[in-house]
Amino acid sequence: MAERLARWPAFRFTPTVRISLWLGVVVVGILFAWGAWQRRWIADDGLIVLRTVRNLLAGNGPVFNQGERVEANTSTVWTYLVTFAAWIGGPLQLEYVVLTLALTLSVAGVVFVMLGTGRLYAPGLRGRQALLLPAGAVVYIAIPPARDFATSGLENGLVLAYLGLLWWMMVSWSQAPRINPPAPNEAGGNATGRVFEGSLAFVAGLSVLIRPELALIGGVALLMMLAAAHGWRRRLLIVVAGGLLPVVYQIFRMGYYGLLVPGTAVAKDASGSKWSQGFVYLTNFNRPYLLWVPLVLLGGLALLLLGVRSLLWRKRGHVTRTRGRWTSLVQSPTAVVVFMAGSGLIQAVYWVRQGGDFMHGRVLLTPLFCLLAPIAVIPIVLPSGMRAVRGPGYLLAGASAVFWLAVVGWSLWAANSPGLGSDATRVTASGIVDERRFYAQATGHAHPLTAADYLDYPRMRAVVAAIDNTPDGALLLPSGNYDQWDVVPAIPPPLPPPPVGAAPVFASQRSGPHTVFFTNLGMLGMNVGLDVRVIDQIGLANPLAAHTARLDDARIGHDKNLFPDWAVAEGPFLPMRPFIPPYLDEDWIAQAKAALTCPDTDAMLTSIRGPLGVKRFLSNVLHAATFTKYRIDRVPRYELARCGITPPPPKVPPYTGMPATGP
Repeated sequence: MAERLARWPAFRFTPTVRISLWLGVVVVGILFAWGAWQRRWIADDGLIVLRTVRNLLAGNGPVFNQGERVEANTSTVWTYLVTFAAWIGGPLQLEYVVLTLALTLSVAGVVFVMLGTGRLYAPGLRGRQALLLPAGAVVYIAIPPARDFATSGLENGLVLAYLGLLWWMMVSWSQAPRINPPAPNEAGGNATGRVFEGSLAFVAGLSVLIRPELALIGGVALLMMLAAAHGWRRRLLIVVAGGLLPVVYQIFRMGYYGLLVPGTAVAKDASGSKWSQGFVYLTNFNRPYLLWVPLVLLGGLALLLLGVRSLLWRKRGHVTRTRGRWTSLVQSPTAVVVFMAGSGLIQAVYWVRQGGDFMHGRVLLTPLFCLLAPIAVIPIVLPSGMRAVRGPGYLLAGASAVFWLAVVGWSLWAANSPGLGSDATRVTASGIVDERRFYAQATGHAHPLTAADYLDYPRMRAVVAAIDNTPDGALLLPSGNYDQWDVVPAIPPPLPPPPVGAAPVFASQRSGPHTVFFTNLGMLGMNVGLDVRVIDQIGLANPLAAHTARLDDARIGHDKNLFPDWAVAEGPFLPMRPFIPPYLDEDWIAQAKAALTCPDTDAMLTSIRGPLGVKRFLSNVLHAATFTKYRIDRVPRYELARCGITPPPPKVPPYTGMPATGP
C-alpha cells in the first residue's frame, strides 16, 4: 500500500495542466446540469419504468401488470437501480427520485469521459506547460436532445455514466504496462492487479444489462482484456467477473419471462432492419444542428493530434519474454481509442439499420458520445514547455486553439438552436417528434414531471373517471372523443347468495376487472391502480401484440398494431352487441377467441401467465428461444388458417352479392 501511495498520482501534471483539466470538468458539469434542469421533464416511456418499480415495491415482481410476466423495460440495471433508490428514498415521490438519479448520472458520465480523456493524454504532458480544454464534451452538452434526455426518466443518464466509467477504466488499463512494467524475469506478464482487472471485467460485462445493444461494446472490451491477459487464472477471473451476473440474469429472464431478450426487443423486432427510415432519422438528427461541422472540426483536430502522437501516447508498454508484441498492441492507448471510436460507429450503424426511433435524436446520442470520447478534452501544448524549436511549437498551439475556438463557437450556436422548429410537435411522415416539446404542449406544463401532470394529457382524466364509473369492471377503449372512453362491460361473475342476515352487496362496493387498451402506457399506468391491467396495441406490455409481425410502413417504434378485438376476446368482457362499440366485429372477436386456443399461442401465454414453479421455470428456459421467435397474425381469420383451426360459424351471414336478375 505504501508503495502504491508513493507512486500516486500515476502521471504528475504541471499546475497549468491539472488546473485547466479540473476547471474544464467543473464548468462543463455545471453547464450540463444547468442546461438539463432548464429542460427537465419525464417522458411517458420513463413513467413505464416507474410502473414496474411500483409493482416491485408492492411485491408483485418485476412486471408491468400483475399476473403477467412481461419485461416492459429495456434496461435491467436501470429498473433495479431506480427501485433501490426509491426504497432508499422512502416517502419521496417516485418521479422526483428518478429525476434526481437521471440528472446525477448524466453529469457523472460527462465528468468520467473528460477525466478518462485527460488521462489518455497524460503521459505526453508530464513536465510540459499545457492546457487541457474541453472539446468533445462541449459539443455533446450543446446538443439540445442531450440535455432533454438527461432528465427524461429513461436510461440515457445511466448509459452516459456507464460509458464514461468504462472509458476511464479502459484508458487506465491501457496505460498500466508503462506504469507497472513487469520485470524481465517475472513469471506473469500482467501489468494490472487482480482487483482492478476484475472490476473492469465486471463493468464491461454489465453492458448487456444496461442496454442489450451495448453488449457490442462490453463484449469487445472483454475480448481485449482476454487477449492481453497472461495465464489461465487471470483469464478465468475476467470470464467469471464479466460473465457471471449477465449469465445468471439471462437464465432468470428465460425462466421468468420465457424470452431470450427483453420484451421490448420482441415488440420492436430489434433484429429487423429499416435502412431507409434509419437514414431519415440520421438526417433528422443532423440537419437542425449541422452536426457535421463539429465532427469535421474535431476530426481535423484528431488528425493534428495524431500527427504529434509521439508527444502524447505513442509509447507502448514494455515487451518482455512473457509479454509479446501482440499483447502490447492490444493493451495500449491507441487500441483503446480505436475501440471507443469504432464502438461509436458500430452503434450508429446498428441504429440506422434498425430504423432509429420516434424520439428526435435519442438513440444516436450514445454513438455520438462514444465518437467524442477520445477527444472529450484536447491538449494545447504551450511553446515554452516544448522541447522542439519555438516555431513549430507556436504553429501546433495556434492550430489547436483555432480548432478549439471554432468548436466552441459552433457549440454556442447549437445550444440555442430551435431544433426541429415548427415540426417539433407534429407527427409528420417521418414519425419523429421532439418528445419533450410534444408533451409540454399536450399537457400544458412546461416541465411535465409527475404522473399528475400527465392527467392534463387528452383522455387521461376521462379514463380515471371511466374506471370509477364501472365498478363491475370493463374494457376501456379510446374513442374519437378525447373526453370519453368506449366501454365494453365485464361479464358479471356468478355471485353466491349472501348468507342469511348479511348486508346486501351494492354495485359501488364491487370491484370488477378493468383493462385499458391504449398506446401511452406510462402516463396511464402511473395514474391508475396496480389492479388495473394496462395493455397496448404495439406490444410493450401486451404479449399478444408483441408477437405479431412488424408492419413495414408504420411509424417507427410503433410498427405493430393489434386490433382491439383481441382484447375483448381475451375477456372477461361481453363480446356481442350492444355491448361492443360499432367499430368492433362480433365475428372477429369470435375468431380471435378461437385463435387463442392455438396450442403454440396457448403455450406462449401460459409460460408468462401460469403459476411459476420450478417445473414451469425450467420449461421456460428450454423453450425461450422458440417463444422469442414465435409470431402470430394480427388478423384473427388468418391466424386461424395459420394454426389450422376451423373458424367458428359467422354470427352475421356473409355478403354473397346481389341476386341474379334477368329474363
